[in-house]
Amino acid sequence: MPHKPGKSGQKYVGYQEDISHGMTTTVKIILDARVFGLIEEDENCDGWLAAGILALQEKVAAAWDKSGFIPSRLPDELRERHMRLYKQAVQEARANGWDPDREIEEKHR
Repeated sequence: MPHKPGKSGQKYVGYQEDISHGMTTTVKIILDARVFGLIEEDENCDGWLAAGILALQEKVAAAWDKSGFIPSRLPDELRERHMRLYKQAVQEARANGWDPDREIEEKHR
């Protein structure tokens, strides 16, 4: 089973190896970092320590803050990149077994 970042010394397995390519918090950080050009679109963050993911999350939050965390308020280029990257990620996640409805049901049991 893949390790999640946050435990001392553990390294993130990478976007491509994340649980079912699911839309985990870490995957969303990576996708948003790609949207804002904080990392390359092919950067999977595999081998990153939790501190690196957290530092990236802070940069992502600062970038989102400019648009109120609302994709429709992004400049055209970023909004189009956001739509493209998230559409692709959701398709891959679903193809690998991710089911957002099941996640909601499990959280509310």
